[in-house]
Amino acid sequence: MSNTTPAKPAVKKSSGLVNKTLHFLVHNGFAFTVSVMCLVHSILLAIFLFAGVMPLVQINAFSVLVYIFAFFLCKFGYIRAVYFSIILEVTFYTIISTYYVGLRCGTYCFLFSIVPIIIYFGAFLYKGAKRWSIVLMLALNFLTFIALYIRYAPIEPVYDLPPVTRLVLVCVSAFAMVFSTIFYNTIYIYTTEREMGDLEKRNQQLSSDAHEDALTNLLNRRGFLPLVQEMMDDHTQDFCIAFCDLDNFKRVNDTYGHEGGDEVLKHVTNLIRKELPGCAICRWGGEEFVILMRGYNMITAKEKMEDLRKHIESNPTIFFNKRIPITSTIGLEEYKAVFNEPEEIIKVADARMYYGKQHGRNILIFEDLD
Repeated sequence: MSNTTPAKPAVKKSSGLVNKTLHFLVHNGFAFTVSVMCLVHSILLAIFLFAGVMPLVQINAFSVLVYIFAFFLCKFGYIRAVYFSIILEVTFYTIISTYYVGLRCGTYCFLFSIVPIIIYFGAFLYKGAKRWSIVLMLALNFLTFIALYIRYAPIEPVYDLPPVTRLVLVCVSAFAMVFSTIFYNTIYIYTTEREMGDLEKRNQQLSSDAHEDALTNLLNRRGFLPLVQEMMDDHTQDFCIAFCDLDNFKRVNDTYGHEGGDEVLKHVTNLIRKELPGCAICRWGGEEFVILMRGYNMITAKEKMEDLRKHIESNPTIFFNKRIPITSTIGLEEYKAVFNEPEEIIKVADARMYYGKQHGRNILIFEDLD
């Protein structure tokens, strides 16, 4: 029996190619635009040369030169000059071509073809109140069309072209208008989707940063306390809070530097995660860790935290081929109905940890002794 290869990889490859193409066009939009405009005027030059309309042959030759020059301006970063060159050239060409061949040839469509260009690149070039200049240019563009229609609709053009030539010109002009509308809306949608995706990622990162410790990727207080509150509101599951502090951590920093201290914190974090899967762990501050032990009562929590204390003691941190021994003192408390706020149960576990610090360190305290 032969196995058939699924089509999904091909689809992904095709999608990747489309994304790369759109990414290239977005970042080379001006150069692509002037290249297309140059190609369109080259086609128009050939049409008018065939039709014998020499003034428009010369005008299109001039337009081709304008766009060749504009292409080099793009390469040197003179984007604003390119922007106005496109608008002025199209406006000038539309007026002149309408004068020579009339409205029936459809060259006025070029005015509408630059509307997406005015908006898309204008939004890129102008910010804030200056964006009203885009509205002004669009208004002038529309007024130009109205003026051309009023002026040339009732009169015969200088050149009365054959119907076939007029049809070809209408098709070319309409193509330019439709292509411009589709193309610039496509890259606008693509750009917007990319920006929205990037914004969502940044928001997720900011949310993560707001609730996580940067060094250990553990929860910070802001991310941890709501989890404790949820457990307190649940009332259906036992849980304990363990407050763990690394002993003599200042000595580690003084001896091995803060890089050594950071390495110890990350190492202990990994030990806690491995020893207590499913538990929520918080870096409370400095060398202090608070652990939410879901589903644990005091008996099972004592056993687990004693195992963790021994595990930390017997697994020194390796830092540049040096062994950094570390021990921990842990305070433990089980949730009871008398606690109204997460801070209250954490405070009890903290007090027990502090008692252990005052009475020898490297110990687990799970009841009040004083």
